[in-house]
Amino acid sequence: MLQIYCKNVNSAKDFPEGSTLLDIYNGFNLQMPYGPVSAKVNNKVESLDFRTYYNKDIEFLDITSSSGMRTYVRSLCFILVKAVEDLYPNGQIILEHPVSKGYFCNLRIDRGIGLDDATRIKQRMQEIIQADLPFEHFERRTDEVVRLFRQKGMEDKVRLLETSGQLYSSYYKLGDTIDCYYGSLVPSTGYIHLFDIVKYYNGLLLRIPDKHEPSKLEEVVKQEKMLEVFAEYHRWNHILGISTVGDLNEACLKGYATELINLSEALQEKKIVRIADEISHREENGQRVKLVLISGPSSSGKTTFSKRLSIQLMTNGLKPYPISLDDYFVNRDDTPLDENGQRDFESLYALDLPYFEADLQSLLDGQEIELPRFNFTTGQREMSGKRLRLTDDMILVLEGIHALNPALTPNIPNANKYKIYVSALTTILLDNHNYIPTTDNRLLRRIIRDYQYRNYSAEQTIARWPSVRAGEDKWIFPFQENADAMFNSALLFELAVLKSHVEPILRNVPNRCPEYSEAKRLLRFLSYFTSVRETDLPPTSLLREFLGGSSFRY
Repeated sequence: MLQIYCKNVNSAKDFPEGSTLLDIYNGFNLQMPYGPVSAKVNNKVESLDFRTYYNKDIEFLDITSSSGMRTYVRSLCFILVKAVEDLYPNGQIILEHPVSKGYFCNLRIDRGIGLDDATRIKQRMQEIIQADLPFEHFERRTDEVVRLFRQKGMEDKVRLLETSGQLYSSYYKLGDTIDCYYGSLVPSTGYIHLFDIVKYYNGLLLRIPDKHEPSKLEEVVKQEKMLEVFAEYHRWNHILGISTVGDLNEACLKGYATELINLSEALQEKKIVRIADEISHREENGQRVKLVLISGPSSSGKTTFSKRLSIQLMTNGLKPYPISLDDYFVNRDDTPLDENGQRDFESLYALDLPYFEADLQSLLDGQEIELPRFNFTTGQREMSGKRLRLTDDMILVLEGIHALNPALTPNIPNANKYKIYVSALTTILLDNHNYIPTTDNRLLRRIIRDYQYRNYSAEQTIARWPSVRAGEDKWIFPFQENADAMFNSALLFELAVLKSHVEPILRNVPNRCPEYSEAKRLLRFLSYFTSVRETDLPPTSLLREFLGGSSFRY
């Protein structure tokens, strides 16, 4: 007999050797309305069909957890893939990226898609769910798995598996449909309780439950600008012939890494030049842009972007002047409190908004001001002694998480403002049915930067990440469509470069801590990339903000 400690109820019970996680869940008489969908076994996430042969600590997960939601979405995607295969034997579905609180899917058939296609696919998915078909998991030698996918014409998976260097690989079956998923699935299709699929622009939107209210679907949020940025970069990837990690690995193994770096960096610089030109030439009713507002989530590369943009503005004859929002914090004792009674430094109202706007208005009116300076040691705002008056060729550059929030500059004329949203919008896919979360891209950047420059371990960064994401959901993402321009800071090759830097840091996360499961997931994800050395990265590369070696001062 085994002793199993269940963290959900903080108690232990004995079970026969070889018991599955589902047997153990039932043995503890747990009641999870939206689960379980997977479980952490000694802080490593496993499928519910995982069998235990030794004493274990187990924590069952439902879809209110990030890991549980990933399991749910993977399983739902497999159902979608099977439905499309059943209805369109010569068609193809590609899960491209998250947008509008769902997932944008590109349905490739021999004609344009219509509303009736979405209706047919949804009906077939519901039939598959009602049949409660099992997700069968297999592990075989990689060459055998490659043969299976090659017979199906799934070359995206063939390239990934052939270049990953792994002796054994896993795949799943759902009826007659086979596929790869790089994480746990639910035991059977009957575990999927809520979804929708609708026609969305020129593709489909797969809708999922709200993690906070799992009985409801996420509300569709209009994100036309975001969708266009993703579409633009997918088109560019297609032109380069690199849409998936397998494509990238093949190109790097053939010696094309330097060319990819140069092309990607040139594409980013071209975008920055276009934004700078638009700022410089925009004029409304005789008024031109005097204030550039730059916002974006954590580790999106806002700082390097603002420095590179400033250089391009200077080439257009303008003199950019940086303004720090941090200097407009209210005194620490006046900082608003969050729902837990802690000072909320990420709140918009941690800033002295009237003071900030008055200074901006004075500058725009041609008056001179004395800039404040926040003393982080005393927690008090002071006067810096620096005086500023805008000349005709000057332009203010303000970077901060609240920059796109209309409440920050409500009375500043729109003609005087240019708003930019910066984020790492990862467009390369693992394969056609496995997208790469943009949040993973940013988290890996932050782990490296925190370790190198802030003396934080990966464990500490991962532990803080949920609160960082919560602040982004509240203060950044709702305002991203307010932007005049969106800049994608992700580089096609960057995860292959980050790999060698971040893997040793992630391996130091001890398996006794809760963050081990996330570290393990990221390590598995990175294992599919061929490493690329950073030696060819230019000193102005946005990645230098995280890796070091930048020619900019931070």
